[in-house]
This record gives sequence, C-alpha cells and structure tokens, in this order.
Amino acid sequence: MTGSGEDAHRTPGRLAALLIDASTEAIGAGGGHAGGVYLRSSTSGMLRLAVLAGLPGPLFRPWWRLHADRPFPVADAYRLGVQIVLPNASETMRRYPQFAAGLPFQFGSLYVPVVGTSATFGVLTVLRPSAADATEILAERERVARVAEDLARRLEDLGNTEPVAWDGEPLCVRPPTAHVSAGRLGRFAWDPATGVVTADAHLHALLGVAPTEFGGTVEALARAVAPDDTRRVLTALREAAASTPSLPLYVRAADGGLRLMEFWTPEAPSAASGARPVRGFILDPGSGSAADAAADLLPEGVFCLDRLGLVTYANPRAAQLLHRPRDVLLGRPLWEGVPWLAQPDFEDHLRSALLSPEPVHLHVRRPPDVDAAYEGDWLALSVYPGPDVLTCTVQPTSRMPDSAETFEAAQTGTSSLAPLYRPIVLAIALTEAVTARQVSAVVMKELLPVFGGRRLAIYLLQDRHLYLAWESGFPPGFLAPFDGVGLDEHLPGVETLTSGKPLFFDSMQQLTDAYPGIPLDATEGARAFLPLIASGRPVGSCILGFDRSRTFTGEERSVLTALAGLIAHAMDKARRYESEAALARGLQQALLPRRLTDHPLVETAGRYLPGTQGMEVGGDWYDVVEAGDGLALVIGDVQGHGVQAAATMGQLRSAVRAFALGDRPPDEVMSGTNHLLIDLDPGQFASCCYVRLDPVTGRARVARAGHPPPLLRNPDGSTRVLDLPGGVVLGVDPGAHYPVTEVRIEPGAVLALYTDGLVERPGIDIDDGISALRVALARAGAPTARLAGVADWLTAAARQAVERPDDIALLLATRRRQR
Repeated sequence: MTGSGEDAHRTPGRLAALLIDASTEAIGAGGGHAGGVYLRSSTSGMLRLAVLAGLPGPLFRPWWRLHADRPFPVADAYRLGVQIVLPNASETMRRYPQFAAGLPFQFGSLYVPVVGTSATFGVLTVLRPSAADATEILAERERVARVAEDLARRLEDLGNTEPVAWDGEPLCVRPPTAHVSAGRLGRFAWDPATGVVTADAHLHALLGVAPTEFGGTVEALARAVAPDDTRRVLTALREAAASTPSLPLYVRAADGGLRLMEFWTPEAPSAASGARPVRGFILDPGSGSAADAAADLLPEGVFCLDRLGLVTYANPRAAQLLHRPRDVLLGRPLWEGVPWLAQPDFEDHLRSALLSPEPVHLHVRRPPDVDAAYEGDWLALSVYPGPDVLTCTVQPTSRMPDSAETFEAAQTGTSSLAPLYRPIVLAIALTEAVTARQVSAVVMKELLPVFGGRRLAIYLLQDRHLYLAWESGFPPGFLAPFDGVGLDEHLPGVETLTSGKPLFFDSMQQLTDAYPGIPLDATEGARAFLPLIASGRPVGSCILGFDRSRTFTGEERSVLTALAGLIAHAMDKARRYESEAALARGLQQALLPRRLTDHPLVETAGRYLPGTQGMEVGGDWYDVVEAGDGLALVIGDVQGHGVQAAATMGQLRSAVRAFALGDRPPDEVMSGTNHLLIDLDPGQFASCCYVRLDPVTGRARVARAGHPPPLLRNPDGSTRVLDLPGGVVLGVDPGAHYPVTEVRIEPGAVLALYTDGLVERPGIDIDDGISALRVALARAGAPTARLAGVADWLTAAARQAVERPDDIALLLATRRRQR
C-alpha cells in the first residue's frame, strides 16, 4: 500500500478495514462462503488480491496478482467496468476456460467492479454454491453491486487525502458471519477510549470468572483467556483497535485446552484516540466434550481444519499416522504442522474441498524420515467439506498402483499425474514468460515436477531444421548430435512434429523397438515426444524424460498433449517477441550516438540501460550537438517501448539535432520538435530537456517539456535540483510554450540530465527518487573525478537490479577549468 510520512502508518489500516468490511458484507449479500477484493496496484495494469475472506491465502497464491488484460473474470470486470456472473462450473468453462482449468470445481462466482466517479478501484468477488443459471442469483448480484457502490464512495473519500492502491500480500480473514457453536461461546466488547471490557454471561462461565471478580480491563481479559499467552492476546486486540486486521487467534487456556479468539471492528474510530471499539468472541471446544472424546477413541485418524487451513482438532491416531505431536498440529496451518503435505497435488485436493461440496479422496506416501515401517508408507486421506470446518480422515493403506489420486511426499521429488486442472499453474506462469528461455524455464519448473519427469529438451523449428533451445537433465553433450537435424530424419523428435501426433514410450525398450539404433542416454526410463504446434503452425518439439519405466494413461496423454499446445503458443509468442526486440535493439543502437561531440572546455558522459520488462528497449535518448560556438545537451523519453518507440525517438533526435545545429534558441527547438511530433501523429508523446551551454562563460539556457528537472553539483560538492519552469510534453498541444531559464555552471560543476527510469519505482514517489539521485551525485567523488566514473556510480544500482521496469538514460556534463 502507498502513503507517505505519518499517514503511511495509518492508511494501510484504514484501507484494509474498508476492504475487509466490504468483503465480508459481499459474501453475505451474495450467499457465498468465500470472497475478497482485488485492488489496483501502483504498477500500471496490475491488480492485486488485497483481501481473501474464508480461504487460506497460500493455497491461492497463483491468483494473488493479475494483469488487467488477462482473460480472467476479475480482469474483465475491472477493465470493462461490467458485472460478471458465473453461476456454475459449466458456464465458467465456456466463458473463461483458462480460469476454469485452474479451479474446475462445482461453484459459482460473482465479480462486481468497484467504480468511482473518475476511476475504477478494483473488483469485489464472491464465491458461492452453484446455480442452474444466472437468473437464479439476480437478487444476490444486485445486493453485491450495492456493496460495491458503497465501497467505491468510501474509497473515494479516502482517496481525497491518501492514495488508494495495494502492493502487498493479501490479508486472509474469516468472515464474521461464519457459523460457530454457541455451546461454549462467549462474547465481549472493548472500548479502547475508556479501557472498559464488557463480557456476556456465557464468557464469564467459559472463563470461570464471576462478574464481580472480573477486572473489566483488557489485561484482565487476556490473563483469564490465556495466562501463558497474554502478550499475544493484547497485541492482537490492540492491532484490531488500530484497524489492523488480524487472523483468528488460537491460544492455550490454563488447563492446556485450545481456545479460538475472533476480533472485528464494526464501528467508526474514536475522534479522540483514532482507535475503534473491538468486538469479539472466544470459542472453547472443550477437550472433554462428548464428540471429541468419542473421536479420540476411533481407530482411524481424524483431524479438522477451519476455512483458513488451521488445524482445530486432531485425535491421537491422526497425530501418530502423520508423525506429528498433537500440540504441534493444533492451532497451526496444516502445511506448517505437517510440512511434507505441502505438495501441489494435495493442495489441489484441498482447494477442491474448500470450494465445492464433494468430498475428495487420495493416497499419499510419507517421506523416508517418517518411521512408518510398522504399518506401511502409504496413507489414505479423505477430506469432507463443511460450511466452516473440513473433516479429514487418515488411515494406513497400500498404494493403489493405477490410481491417479496418489502422490509421494516432498523428499521423493516426484509425483504422479495431478488432476486435469494442474495445467493452470503452467498456463499462468507462461503468460509472464516473454522469451524462449523464460518459457523453457517455466516448463522445467512447473510441468516436470507434476509428472515426475527428470529430463527436458525443447527444439525449435527454423529453416526446416530443429535446433536445441533448452535442455536439462540429459548427460553433457548427449543432445549435441541432434542439434540442427532436418525434417527428413527418422527420429521421434522430428516425426512427432511432422505428423502432429505425440509419441509415448513406456520404456526405453519400446523406444529402441520403434527406432532401432537410436542413441540412448539411459537404459531404463520412459520418454514422451510432444509436437509444438501453434494455430496450425509448426513451432518445434518437446521431449520429456523419466528415470523409470511407466505407463502413460489416457488421461496423462490428453493432458500432456494439451500442455504441448500451451507451450507451442508461448514459444511462438516468444519468438515474435525476440524478433521484434532484436529489431528494436538494433534501431536503438543505431540511433543512439556512438560517441558524444567533443569540446576542449566541456567533458560529457552518457549511459543508457534498457528495461528488463516488456519490449526491453524504448524511446530514451541523449545527445550532445554543436550549436554555434556552444554545445546543446539533450535528453528525452518517448512514451512506450519497442520498435515504434525507438523509431519515434530516432525522428525526434534528428529533428532536435537539426534545430541545434542551426543554433536555434531552446524554446524554438522545443516548439519546433513539438509541432513535428504532432504532424507525424505516431500516437505517442515525449518528454525532453534541452540545454544550450556556452563553454567559455558557463551560461546555460534550459527549456523543459514535461521532463524531470536537471541536477547541478557545484564545485564544493553541494548539489541541488534545478526546479525550472517547463511546458507540457511534446506531441500533445500545438500551442504549447516552453519557457527558457538561465543557469550559471561553474568550472568543475556537474550538470546531470536523466530520464524517469533512473528515479521512478512502483510505490515510491518520484520526488523521493530525485532526492536519492541528488544525494548520490553529491557523494559521487571529488570535482576532479572523471565523469565516466561518476556516470557508472549513478547507474550502478540500476545495472545490478534484477528488474528494471523502464529504460534509463543519463547525460552528465562538466566545464573543464581553463589553463
């Protein structure tokens, strides 16, 4: 989230409280069991899941952020400003097949944009039981729409003083409407302004404290609830009062029993203290209850999860079979209490139980470090969904060899075929991959582990030959003889592409029988050769290798064939991207000056760094041009990236050079370039800063067109921002004026011109970035330091950054001292 100064600490709480209230209200209004809010982020075009109510966040990590242009219902609702109703799984599959592939469960969903008067803030989502068609949930949709309208008004009010955006991880909360047993339930209210805690009779009975003995303070409440956990309870209560959402809190009573605490803040904050009254309940299931006592005696393992994935109950047999003590299981997320269950296949089944009413059954193999020799390595797990609690049973079993519902734990590093919906992980990851190498890395990371593969090779077609683009797991040099093979070769990697049919070999013997004499990299194993064909166009072939012989079921063959289509489309897109990127890079290198104009009294240094996202190269440029008896120092930034931006940059650079060589005044240079860009009408605009420097006197005349202000470091090391007046960006207003300001540059002073890529980062105010650059320039060394070294110093952090969202250009100039 964004904000600055003191308010930066308050804004997240205020914003989060609004979103949590709206999420839980929307779930009730839409008849759902889970939901949340996607909010715009400080990264253009990116939506982030801000609140997830009723579901464990880690299980839905692939959906934490979405691009607004992706084919997902949330993105469409945000981008188009329309409500989207998906009453059931069939309608979801028909309209959004990629989304449905990831969550192919029997549930319906609603997506309502949160639209203000001038902007769309985000999208309210509700997940609910399936309906026959959209007409069955018209009333629910209208109620959710009213919640979205109210949220939009509140966010607009907040936005009058604070930015409204979300850049962090989602807050995972339980809706206050969740059903809880009232048998051992007590409620309380705390007013931070007065410090008074009031409790109902049920809570007094649960805590075993008479009303006359209860201190009525928050400290007394914490001591009575959890004597050994008072600090945690007090911290959670105070965070709730400050509008900072908290997860449900599990604590231990004096007798060691587990207690659940829930808090919410339904009222407005106090004007005096800024804190909200807190309401809550305490649930004590009671270790001695009849139901639990009976379950404790069952011969099979039984444990329960709440809707956030926390273990609320486990009988002794479950603890024994999972090889984890009960006190380690209780009150913790399942994937923390039993780390070896944190596997993609099991997470898929758990998502199914959380979103649809049908129970799921699977077999899981315990890892080698679990001593299970006395009753086998495999466990049969069943998960039975409920409105608030998932009941799980576990018992020892022998592995079902032909079952697709089995997987081994983390230490084995392999898994059998996941359900059909596993392709979504690959599909989502592929949308982010833009180069062939990135696509290959995604396949290696997301595809092979699902099927237990150990080897991968991807060949791409060029001039009727297949060239190796990626390999992993094969012996060094083994694939070299196959690099560049023609389409007439009798090889499975070739024939799968020429025939368009995948080839599966359950053993290396099968492969040898089909292709006698073919070199083998192993004596045991299985191989799958998949054609990569995108929209009827051959792209290449993909080879998957397995260490052991295996049988490819019909389901596995279908899924792998479908995945090959995804990979082919991603590779085809990557090749087009790389071709355009290469063209853009060539243009950029050809249009940027190979060397800067030299002058005996002026030293200059320039640096350019392409961005690492999108098309990599854009329209940033710099130049030094002779202008009469002086020099023109120029820097500019064309909106956008790619070939068009680079081409527009070249035209503008040529125009500025022509004006500069004629020694036109800076305002005329800007106006003339502005008219040229408008006449060209490329659909782009540009910023620019033009400095006409007299090397002898140090007189500099500066004009700006929507560009960041220059920096000037004086000979004594003091550095300031030249906050000069300027005009609008080029290419927008034909009548724009560009005022000229005169500046004196002393010998030894350093003038720095730069583009916004050097000072702007998502979530950080550009003024803060300029201030940081000013400080870096001040620390860049003595005035006698070589300017090239100063340029390297100022761009060092950007060079080392893994991601550069934008291009960076930097131009430095200093007057030499006359001898």
